[in-house]
Amino acid sequence: MKLLVTGGAGFIGSAVVRQAVRAGHHVINLDALTYAACLDNLAEVADSALYAFEQADIRDRAALDRIFAAHQPDAVMHLAAESHVDRSIDGPGDFIETNITGTFNMLEAARKYWIETGKPAGFRFHHISTDEVYGSLPDDPAVMFTEDTAYDPRSPYSASKAASDHLVRAWAETYGLPVVLTNCSNNYGPYHFPEKLIPVVILNALAGKALPIYGDGSNVRDWLYVEDHAEALLLVLQKGALGRSYNIGGENERSNLDLVKTLCSILDTKRPRRDGQSYTEQICFVTDRPGHDARYAIDPSRLRNELGWRPSVTVEEGLEKTVQWYLDNEAWWRALQTRDGVGQRLGVKT
Repeated sequence: MKLLVTGGAGFIGSAVVRQAVRAGHHVINLDALTYAACLDNLAEVADSALYAFEQADIRDRAALDRIFAAHQPDAVMHLAAESHVDRSIDGPGDFIETNITGTFNMLEAARKYWIETGKPAGFRFHHISTDEVYGSLPDDPAVMFTEDTAYDPRSPYSASKAASDHLVRAWAETYGLPVVLTNCSNNYGPYHFPEKLIPVVILNALAGKALPIYGDGSNVRDWLYVEDHAEALLLVLQKGALGRSYNIGGENERSNLDLVKTLCSILDTKRPRRDGQSYTEQICFVTDRPGHDARYAIDPSRLRNELGWRPSVTVEEGLEKTVQWYLDNEAWWRALQTRDGVGQRLGVKT
């Protein structure tokens, strides 16, 4: 299968590209190479005959039409997006332009290509989204996000992703475009750009800096190892029912404070502090993010029951793999330290 993957130089996108090439698929990576993209994420496949790269912006419709015509993909996996909630608070315009207008352009370019090639039965447009579109959950383990949960986005980021989800469903209903959708929980793992919680904690700990936690650290997230997510995405693309959405979760809920303490414990073992103290001594609590959702939790029953997928690791196992990867790949993250916003507190403008 020939796949057009948007955002393939990003964190989740590069995991998808690596797994797809390993599985024997031809992959065209379409990426604008914005601040969070890194082609080093794809060193494993860069020289493969199954891999091609196109630097383009999904807001550029002419470029999209050219790429569809040149590469003739069998399917699209649309991951390109602005994704950091804190950045969306400070600068929502980029999120509207990329996540909404960019998705519109992708849908129109895909629809044009699909029609011009005779509406091939096997064509798929897979839209990859987030559980944040559902809003916030109460502190009750019995209550989880399902595919039927009403949308209730609380940040510019989640609102822009909710809008893109609705566009994809509308293009399926109005124009018959063959689509599948997925909404995932919080990803973590190798190649995670150092602006999100887990890489920030690992790198701040190693640098002897404070480990900032929003509020009192009680906010709960479900954590999904990125390699597991990539596997699930490829499965949904190939076997998911047309028009269907699938929630992808790690089945690993943890509070932010518990998560950070687990990371500290792993680092205490793998890279002890010189003074013999625990990295937990570096934990500090900072003013909460505006509109910070209390809890996310995914019910992945549909994906498990229909397609037989389950995550391969617990969050503790995945975190240990992640910490070890950062310890082993200092050259990768050192090169990103000077990029815009890395190591800075964002999302506090009023």
